[in-house]
This record gives sequence, C-alpha cells and structure tokens, in this order.
Amino acid sequence: MAGPATAERGERHQESSGPPLVRRFRPRRLRTIIILALAIVLLGGGSVWVLYGSQWLRVERVSVSGTRVLTPGEVREAADVPVGEPLISVDLEAIEARLRRKLPRIDTIDVTRSWPHGIGLKVVERTPVLILQKGGKFIEVDEEGVRFATVSEAPKGAPTLELAIPSSGSATASLRRFGEDRLVREAVRVADALPAAVARQAGVVKVRSYDDISLELSGGRTVDWGSGENGAAKARTLRALMKAAPDARHFDVSVPTAPASSGS
Repeated sequence: MAGPATAERGERHQESSGPPLVRRFRPRRLRTIIILALAIVLLGGGSVWVLYGSQWLRVERVSVSGTRVLTPGEVREAADVPVGEPLISVDLEAIEARLRRKLPRIDTIDVTRSWPHGIGLKVVERTPVLILQKGGKFIEVDEEGVRFATVSEAPKGAPTLELAIPSSGSATASLRRFGEDRLVREAVRVADALPAAVARQAGVVKVRSYDDISLELSGGRTVDWGSGENGAAKARTLRALMKAAPDARHFDVSVPTAPASSGS
C-alpha cells in the first residue's frame, strides 16, 4: 500500500512531465519565427524599393574610355543610355548592340555598371591595316578584312590596297573562284605579316590574283610576295634578303626557300 511519500513523488513526476513544457515554449518559438519572417520580408521589400523605386541608385552619368578616332560624345549618343532610369534595370547587352550597329569602327566594347550612379563604356577601335581608295574617298580595312569606315583622308601607316586584276586570263578566273572579299583578306594577311620596318615603308599592296600579290615600297623598291600563305617564313626571308642586298631594287620571296633579289 503506497504511503504519503509515494503519492508526493507521483505528483512531482506529473508536474515535471513533458507535454506541459512543450505547450509552454511553443508560442514563444512561433513569435520568433513570425518576427524573423517579417524582418526578411521588410528587408527584401526595402532592397527592391532602393534598387528600383528610389532616387538613390539611378543613372546620372555615362563615362567613355579608349576612343582614338571616335569622340566620347559620339559614343554616348550611339549608346543612348537611359539616364534617369534605375541602374539595376539598364540593359547592358542592348547598349552594346546599339554601339556595334551604329559605330562599326568599334572592335570590342565593355559596358559596365559603375555604382551608384554610372554606366561605363570602354571601347577598342579597329585599326586599319589597308586602305581601299574609291571615288576620292578611302575605305579602312582592319586585320580581319572588315571594311569598317570611309574617310576623306587616308590614315597614316596603312598601305593602299590596289586590286589590279586583268579583265581576262587566269587572274580573272582567280577572281571568279575566290571573290573580291577573299582577295582582300589575302592582301590583309600579307600586310599583317610584314616585318615592322618593311610595313613602315609599304605604300601599296597590289593584288593581281590569289597567288600574285606584290608590294611597292618607298624609294621605288618592289617585293613579289605571292599568296598570303607562309607569311611568317616570307617575312623572315625578306628581312634577311634586304640585309644581304641593301641596294637591291626588287625582292622575290614568293617561294621563301628560293628567294631572289635584283637591281641596284
């Protein structure tokens, strides 16, 4: 028969049992979760408002760097950046596409956000390696054969490309086979392969056919280059030939393993 002490232990055991404690702490946890959720919602909503709705992070200026022939004003006008719009919502790819479409002189363009109020435009312009003369104007051609600009004055340092293709014979067949654009690209390959010292003296790159390209240098000297293939070997051979025969007037490196020079 249980005595008073046993009954008292039973009552203490019931008072310290699990369920009442669980019920006691459950409302406190729920309040904490609700407060945290509200804080997250408020912070998220505040961040969205700061980025899109406030006046703090909007486009106020457009900076341009890297221009040589183009002016920063021309680049800004072509970019048409939406000044006053939220910086986060500006479409950088659309800006790049507009610049490439309106200013073909641009080779590469890097459009970036400059927090908190700016858009940065870093451009690299194409460099002419050849000039095509047409109707009193000059068409600039870059190292990839892209005709990217027409100017009224020939830029310095780029030889003139002369397409001297006969109206009949094998050269005409070459034109039909390769097309004018391919022949222009071959001339570009030749100009791009020239040793620096020779490139500074080159006035004309003359194309008669795919494998008949020659150079006219300052001082009345000429070079038979052949096709645009094996450019590096031909450049090395030409350097050695010009060093060995400095008074020669004509050099032939169309077959770099069997070069020749003549005249004095």
